[in-house]
Amino acid sequence: MLVIALDTSTPAVTAGLVTTDGGRSRVLAERVAVNPRAHGELLMPQVLDLLTETGRTFADVGAIVAGIGPGPFTGLRVGLATATALGQARGIPVHPVVSSDAIAAAADADGPLLVATDARRKEAFWAAYDGATRIDGPHVAKPADVPTGGYEVAAGELAESLGLRVIEPRYPTPAGLVAAADLDADPEPLVPLYLRRPDAAEPGKRKTVLTGGST
Repeated sequence: MLVIALDTSTPAVTAGLVTTDGGRSRVLAERVAVNPRAHGELLMPQVLDLLTETGRTFADVGAIVAGIGPGPFTGLRVGLATATALGQARGIPVHPVVSSDAIAAAADADGPLLVATDARRKEAFWAAYDGATRIDGPHVAKPADVPTGGYEVAAGELAESLGLRVIEPRYPTPAGLVAAADLDADPEPLVPLYLRRPDAAEPGKRKTVLTGGST
């Protein structure tokens, strides 16, 4: 089966084409552009480039895997909206994957592992793993408040801030996204994992200004 893998939960705009034939995954092509302000401009052109490069079409795609975060509001919704639209247009399943799970799945770690990505506001999204199995999180906290006891290695773009040995990857990869997805199961709802409310807020009710008569 041919799978489109997408993630926009980090500053990296990631898209890949992955085959799962014979029970083994193989990345045919991928695009990764680190640009936190261009998720909307880059993602769909990346997907089209991948199809052109591999000589495939949307008709060949059997499933989509999308990172659901945690991540900042604006970037994350670009990837999920794109995945939803493609899935609906093709009538194929869209499988959500926690983005830190994708990082853990691609990391070379058999034991305890921490994954930390940038949550902005000088905070980190973090989760704890035993190999690729998540055992805690994801959470959001100051890097200094992330519990590192019992851990020697960390992955993700903020791994350096934890004071542990840093391993790759820094961002979710197409291979990791597909590895973390259960493509044989019915997909769960594609619900973004923000962990906190967006900065923007709806304006409050306008105050009524009463003017009295002249004196």
